[in-house]
Amino acid sequence: MQYQLLSLLIVLTVYAASLGAANVHGMCTPQDLKGLTGFKAGIRLDTSGRLEKWVGLKCCEWEGISCDNATGRVTEIRLPGFISTSDYVYQSEIRGWLSPSITLLSSLEVIDLGGLMNLAGTIPPSIGFCLQKLRKVYLYGNQISGLVHLDLHNNSFIGAIPEKIGQLHNMKELDLSNNFLGGRIPLSITNLTAISVLYLDTNNLEGEILSPSRLDQMPSLSFLRLHNNQLTGEISPNFANLISLQRVSLAHNRLKGSIPSSLGALSALTELYLDDNHLSGIIPESMGKLSQLLILSISNNMIRGPLPQEMSSLFNLQIINLSFNQFNFSSIPQWLLRLPSLSQIYMAGCGIQGEIPESLKIMPSPIQELDLSGNHLTGNLPSWLGTLTQLYLLNLSRNSLVADVPESITKLNALGVLDLHSNKLTGNVGQVFKMEQRFPQGPLTYIDLSDNRFTEGIEQIGIGAECGVQSLNLSCNFLSGRLPTTIKMCSSLKSLDLSKNNLGFNLPDALANLSSLEVLKLQRNRFTGSIPEGFLKLSKLRDLNLSNNLLVGQIPAGKPLANFPGSSFSGNTGLCGKPLNPCKR
Repeated sequence: MQYQLLSLLIVLTVYAASLGAANVHGMCTPQDLKGLTGFKAGIRLDTSGRLEKWVGLKCCEWEGISCDNATGRVTEIRLPGFISTSDYVYQSEIRGWLSPSITLLSSLEVIDLGGLMNLAGTIPPSIGFCLQKLRKVYLYGNQISGLVHLDLHNNSFIGAIPEKIGQLHNMKELDLSNNFLGGRIPLSITNLTAISVLYLDTNNLEGEILSPSRLDQMPSLSFLRLHNNQLTGEISPNFANLISLQRVSLAHNRLKGSIPSSLGALSALTELYLDDNHLSGIIPESMGKLSQLLILSISNNMIRGPLPQEMSSLFNLQIINLSFNQFNFSSIPQWLLRLPSLSQIYMAGCGIQGEIPESLKIMPSPIQELDLSGNHLTGNLPSWLGTLTQLYLLNLSRNSLVADVPESITKLNALGVLDLHSNKLTGNVGQVFKMEQRFPQGPLTYIDLSDNRFTEGIEQIGIGAECGVQSLNLSCNFLSGRLPTTIKMCSSLKSLDLSKNNLGFNLPDALANLSSLEVLKLQRNRFTGSIPEGFLKLSKLRDLNLSNNLLVGQIPAGKPLANFPGSSFSGNTGLCGKPLNPCKR
């Protein structure tokens, strides 16, 4: 169910609503009874006389209490300070404390304690965790403290963020992320002078981003997430008035214009994410002043080069992502590779030419992740790659690299992701599997060597101890021979793509042991024989293609094979049975 956020955010102001009716059966559960009696125990005085009638076990018949007729669970507590009758309106008084026992009422949807001037205590910190069905809270006009942290993330709230949110002057942390909120970010939000954490990401927010006009607006804001919205316009120079910012994510929006030079004044900034927008222009020289910056990510924009030399003073920078802009570097700036803390470099689609630079092996901080995909790299994979012993991710795909994979790659004991697809590599893929054999407990989970010119090495798959590879893609090569039964040792495989090769012989029964398999693509090979009956054990399979082979016989009847269309089996003239034509008797 989707709820209007306004119903909860008027928490400290004025509400108006009513819904529900009392449970005619009267009884409520022991847990709810305990919660209500605990609440009553915290009250010393009730001038309305309502609580003194809370006796017995039929709490669903108590004044101010509503229950669900089907479950008997308490859904509403309505004890407003203002009581209206046909003759008059008066304000009652309750003295006492808001007991944390109220959180036992786990089906509670509405709490109305508004206008009770002498009700004190703190809002229970666990109210958001325990009362997951809560959607309306009336707590205005009393002496209750707290509510400096409001976390409503990962719900189904719709509508706009109300302008009255700016009245929550004591709010320190506000998380409305992962909802369906729309409209503009209200201007009043800059009145939250105590706010330090503001997460509005992953919604449908529109309009411009925050741009406080004065330094005294949101002076304590340190963590700001606005990513995954539909925000437009430019990043205003006034954005730098948020002087305490440390982590900022504006990624995945529709922002345009250039990066304002005023951002260089954000001296506390450690993380800046501007990915996937429509930003243009150049990176301002002032970025070199961000001496505390650890992460800079500006991929998928239209920013052009060159990089300002001033960035060579970013001695704390650990991660830089410049991928898919309009830099056209030709080569990686040497000063970048000399930054003392840099360990993760993403420069995909940046126009880099020539051989893989040898200076990568002598960087001051050992490289952990390297993505140079989609460039114009030529030459061999250098043997010194084996010296990068802390390397976890290596992506050199979509270049023009040639020759064999060097044996030294087997020394990369920390490697978890290897992507070399769409090059001109030749020879034996077995080097990669030798690495798996050498470090059987290693982190390697992703291998993509597709769209190259490899001819041999398929027999090395799974030899030795059990491998932990989850995704293996060797498609679009010239591999031949038999798929070995040792593939069963790769029991963690979720995706296996060997399509468009010259593999032959029978499909091994060992494939049926890959119980985690979700994707199996073997099309356009020369596999013969029948489909193993054991394929019916592949219960997680959701993508299957065995087309254009030399398979014969009846397709095993039953799921998951019955879930796939005829195109998954077509081009095998000897196959029959559903979803193909019936077998001839």
